[in-house]
Amino acid sequence: MLHGKRVDLTPFMPADITPQYVGWLNDPQVVRLSNQRFRRHDEASCAAYLRTFEGSDNRFFSIRLRESGQAIGTATAYFSRHHGTVDCGILLGAPATWGKGLGQDAWDTLTGWCAEQPGIRKVTAGTLDCNTGMLRLMERSGLKLEATRKAQELVNGQPHDILLFARFTGH
Repeated sequence: MLHGKRVDLTPFMPADITPQYVGWLNDPQVVRLSNQRFRRHDEASCAAYLRTFEGSDNRFFSIRLRESGQAIGTATAYFSRHHGTVDCGILLGAPATWGKGLGQDAWDTLTGWCAEQPGIRKVTAGTLDCNTGMLRLMERSGLKLEATRKAQELVNGQPHDILLFARFTGH
């Protein structure tokens, strides 16, 4: 378990595949800037995704409010030990929690933990140029713009850049 100031990141377990979680993945507002918007999710698809973490270095976390234990989102860390890198992602599924600093707390907790892992020299993440919330999250956590994939993806029929960010750990 990882402890932030206001949230905890706990290993995502089969019991975390709840109607609420599946609902986040099927909510057009929640996934409007994610490629998850192109899929319909159910308990079976979520269980299959969870199984991809078994036997790997990668981590899948449930983001929970410290005070109540309520699940409000998920976070991932995909490790490439051979290269000393880890690519992070986050989804705050509960819109009522947006804009309250909880995503930043979860993100800082995740990326800070990743940066401390033995052999990890670089933490990375990416997002669309129109995802202003995620852009602010990455910038505030010390990640710097590293590369741009021009007009890489379409959102509502309009091309958008994918912006790739990174922070070296000093290891």
